[in-house]
Amino acid sequence: MLRAKKRIVTRHEENPILTAEAFPNDIVTVFNCGVLKQAPDKYTMVCRAEDTNLDRYMWVADSTDGVHFKPRPEPVPFFMDDPVYAQYVGEGRSYHDPRITQIDGEIYVTHACHTSHGCQMGLMKTDESFENWQWMGLISWPDNRNGVLFPEKIGGKYWRLDRPNVRGAMDIWTGQSPDLIHWGVPRCIVPQGRIHWCYTKIGPGAVPIRTDEGWLCVIHGVRTQCTDFVYQLGVMLLDLEDPNEVIGVANRAILWPEKTYELIGQTPSVVFTCAAILEDDGEVKIYYGAADTVQCLALARVEDLIYACKHE
Repeated sequence: MLRAKKRIVTRHEENPILTAEAFPNDIVTVFNCGVLKQAPDKYTMVCRAEDTNLDRYMWVADSTDGVHFKPRPEPVPFFMDDPVYAQYVGEGRSYHDPRITQIDGEIYVTHACHTSHGCQMGLMKTDESFENWQWMGLISWPDNRNGVLFPEKIGGKYWRLDRPNVRGAMDIWTGQSPDLIHWGVPRCIVPQGRIHWCYTKIGPGAVPIRTDEGWLCVIHGVRTQCTDFVYQLGVMLLDLEDPNEVIGVANRAILWPEKTYELIGQTPSVVFTCAAILEDDGEVKIYYGAADTVQCLALARVEDLIYACKHE
């Protein structure tokens, strides 16, 4: 069925908004960032940066408008004094894709880490300055990735979205926890086969946004084009009181690789999100990595995204 409105998401005219040239040392790519808005003129980004040795870093960058970000002089430190971190994460090789969630005044950052057992999720904690860091440990069995925390407790429990790789399936699941460390009650809420445009893989993306209509979640999905993956973005809406209840999932992608900086890079044909910010005027800033090389920004109206979930 043809849609009356082709595009509900537009790219920012200054894309890419952050590139490797803004960083010190031999950083060559920067992408897949988490973003937290702490005040009207204070946005904090934690991004994935890689150097010429393919070492990976979490790197903080600051902005007063959510568009122009300035990286700090040094990356987030590695936690090599923690024996579990040293064994399973290591110094620079498997540490990536941060998502920032503030819950009850505390700031948490989930991340993925590749180990000899497969991908696992880790959890960090920081303060409002993003200068003091604590690594809290691994929070998933292998093989699991794309862990995204909900920004508040629901029914007295912490909730998350994730994407376990179960017998090759790539579906979106929920989980619950009393303390952010011990997770259980897993439920598959959106199987990859539910949406035509992401028949190869599907997974969580940005931190869920609370709206009057439900939890608005920008997700990612992958299709196979000949022999290559194509990463796109979509959107779904979950019940506020029970995120296992899916109110709706848009049947079409909301953003797909089109621009040169999305089609050509370290990994071609990729748009991938770890962050979305709802502004007071109803604008949604969707931060996304392009071609695993640069950091970009797209804009949408919250009412358009919700409409797509419920009616398209």
